[in-house]
Amino acid sequence: MSQLPNPVKFTEMRNKTVIFRVDLNAPMKDGKVSDLTRIKRPAAGILALAEQGAKVVVASHFGRPKGKPSPELSLAPVAEALSQCLHLPVRFVRDIVGDTAAAAIKDMQNGEVILLENLRFDPREEANDATFAEQLMAGIDIYINDAFSCSHRAHASISAAAKLRPAFAGPLMMAELEALDQVLGGNPKRPLAAVVGGAKVSSKLDLLSNLVNQVDVLIVGGGMANTFLLADGIDIGASLAEADLVETAKKIKSAAKASGCQLILPTDGVVATAFSAHAPHRTVRFANSAIASDEMILDAGPDAIAAAMAAITPCHTLIWNGPMGAFELPPFDVATSELARHVASLSQKGSMISVAGGGDTIAALNHAKVMDQFSYVSTAGGAFLEWLEGKPLPGVAVLLETA
Repeated sequence: MSQLPNPVKFTEMRNKTVIFRVDLNAPMKDGKVSDLTRIKRPAAGILALAEQGAKVVVASHFGRPKGKPSPELSLAPVAEALSQCLHLPVRFVRDIVGDTAAAAIKDMQNGEVILLENLRFDPREEANDATFAEQLMAGIDIYINDAFSCSHRAHASISAAAKLRPAFAGPLMMAELEALDQVLGGNPKRPLAAVVGGAKVSSKLDLLSNLVNQVDVLIVGGGMANTFLLADGIDIGASLAEADLVETAKKIKSAAKASGCQLILPTDGVVATAFSAHAPHRTVRFANSAIASDEMILDAGPDAIAAAMAAITPCHTLIWNGPMGAFELPPFDVATSELARHVASLSQKGSMISVAGGGDTIAALNHAKVMDQFSYVSTAGGAFLEWLEGKPLPGVAVLLETA
């Protein structure tokens, strides 16, 4: 990306009524927020606005209520959790765009924070309805998007609303975009590597097709590597694979060769007959060892790990999405953990910028205890993946229009 959106200038927000679009989609248990991570992340931006004397209207979705009010998906418990994180009172408004919401916004004082009800209780939110956006922005001076994780959705609070007022990126949004710009922007520090794992090629076709034309080294692991092995004529036994995508895998290999991208596939793996922790297992070299018909490849082997590490070491920038094996089942977590620790070490030494993202990726990095040792870890999920696929994100595109 050659251009970044305008970041919000907190010192210019005094006396302004600001709508602050965030992602408060936190896990719940027994009617209370059970993990404050999703609440804490945007809290700093909300607090900065309040401390500068802005009137802060916080807006978020929660779950998938399908356009209808649902008591179990109300943001009321989230208001309590947000207040706890801010150490400030947060007034919850059981309304989105009605008279109650309008009155609450009109009565706000400088430095006050309110939280509107779940945006998705209104079907017009997900329809990107212009009238709903106009109602949402009534009484609002400034629009701020701090929800990169939702910005791949063309929803009213993400897209249509941002066109109606001066629009800015919040601090989380800017941090995400700056990190991604370092790895897939106009001029990443090369050599540039990507580690892509996970179960299926089909879920990451666009990602692989984009990356082979962007990166210098592409390491493919996890279940999706099996489809590539199958394309190379290797018998993979009972391993997870997508036989109907063998030709697609061959095309990706050809594209990598044509663009000068070094595509690295595992040359050995750890196999077992049961998909369970501590199942009896053995290591096989794919070129000269037969995999039994009831055996599954559950992790990359030591040679594959060594080859991946050797390819990564001279690289200055790295993108990671997806695990290298069944990391949730020891001992099939070795490849993911060893490779993650290697990347973390290079990042800590300052020789590499590493950016990782995706739900399974975060779980894998936590498992390897290196979550805080990568340069940046995105929690955005779908938005992170679509960015890496080279797709425009509606929530980012609208901010760039005014930048």
